[in-house]
Amino acid sequence: MSASLLDTRVPAVLVRTDRNPFHHGTLGAVRSLGRAGVDVHLIADVGGSPVRRSRFVRQLHPPPPPGAAPADIARALLRVAAQIERPAVLIALDDASAVAVARARTELAPAYLLPQQPGELAERVADKAELAAMCATAGIPHPLTLIPDSAAEAAAAARRLGLPTVAKWSRPWLLPAGSDLRSTSVVRSARQARELFLRTEEAGSRLLLQEFLPPGPDLDWFCHGYADRTGTVRGGGPGRKLHAWPRGAGLTAVGHWTPNAPVQALAELLVGELGYRGIFDLDFRRCATTGAYHLLDFNPRPGAQFRLFSDTAGLDVVRAQHLDLTHRPMPEGAPRPGRAFVVENYAPLSALRPAPAGRELAWHAPDDRAPGWTMWALWARHATRRLPTGLRRLCERTERTEQTDLQELHELHERDERYETPARVVRQATSPLPTEIDSSLTDDEKANSY
Repeated sequence: MSASLLDTRVPAVLVRTDRNPFHHGTLGAVRSLGRAGVDVHLIADVGGSPVRRSRFVRQLHPPPPPGAAPADIARALLRVAAQIERPAVLIALDDASAVAVARARTELAPAYLLPQQPGELAERVADKAELAAMCATAGIPHPLTLIPDSAAEAAAAARRLGLPTVAKWSRPWLLPAGSDLRSTSVVRSARQARELFLRTEEAGSRLLLQEFLPPGPDLDWFCHGYADRTGTVRGGGPGRKLHAWPRGAGLTAVGHWTPNAPVQALAELLVGELGYRGIFDLDFRRCATTGAYHLLDFNPRPGAQFRLFSDTAGLDVVRAQHLDLTHRPMPEGAPRPGRAFVVENYAPLSALRPAPAGRELAWHAPDDRAPGWTMWALWARHATRRLPTGLRRLCERTERTEQTDLQELHELHERDERYETPARVVRQATSPLPTEIDSSLTDDEKANSY
């Protein structure tokens, strides 16, 4: 894309509170706008991240402290705006930042260009319990979801859904840093469901239990886009997750731009029904039994692999937002089906294979080499530090699994009516509950696919 297509007088401010040093989506956003001639200001903790080495970062700004309240994030944004001294396009790169920007929209609007997002919509779609209700209203397939109001109801809900089942915290950005709580996990017994519910206050949001849809070949899909002022979806498309990290689940390590009319139609239907404006990243899983695509997550911000969807005119979701908010025309580009996206540290062999339809690497780029080389140096140290911890956790997980199996057998014999109180149903499933689970996956791999 020619730099002249974007209004380079208007800088961009990218904000991320998540402290993951290997968040390649941040680097993608920096490069996309920087290459188009836009001054990029980054508010993030990049002290141990390859992102800090990118030549496309105009200026780094310190982020608010971990776990900062939305008001603190808004204050940090206003401090940066005062330094820039001119309106800037603001793009949140994680859920906590997206929620904070939405809450403080009125306060931030004089200093930043922002999509006209209705009310607290960004916060509602990011909330996994709220999303289930919105899917029900819009007629979007969604896994059967139960919200227990007590530990007893949590145990009963796990039995009702069938084990294993998926447990999620409705607002994962509120989980305390450093805790062993995961945003999503696989529950293998009613006892585990009870124990999780008892940590609700610590987690900071509601626990929900959800039907488990097994992963498999061609079942995991995503759809990215930018809904402009008129509600038209720009700069994205549907993609297929070929490989993930961890294996069989988790983030997209290798993805392909793959035409999929049902996924595209579901995304546009939901965005239109909600009146959503801005960047979105949707995760779908197709039910192998019914063929229906179930929406698993709605992220009100760019997905880490958004650069996969750079069309023949160079348009992607962050460029689409900058163009739209500065009232510049969108270039007319064509999709590039078959284009690949590879995260080299998770799929190094895929990064070396031929890619006839083109490929975007998460870290390496001919015009910005430093982050790629830095990534490998940092990744080697990171992997070396984590190896002993990983082996210890594997042994602990095996021991816990054996203990849980024995406990579950005991519970099946000692089932008490006080655990049969029905939890509130948020979304009725549109297909039967699955009966077969891929036994080759670990619990964490199953969970991270959600």
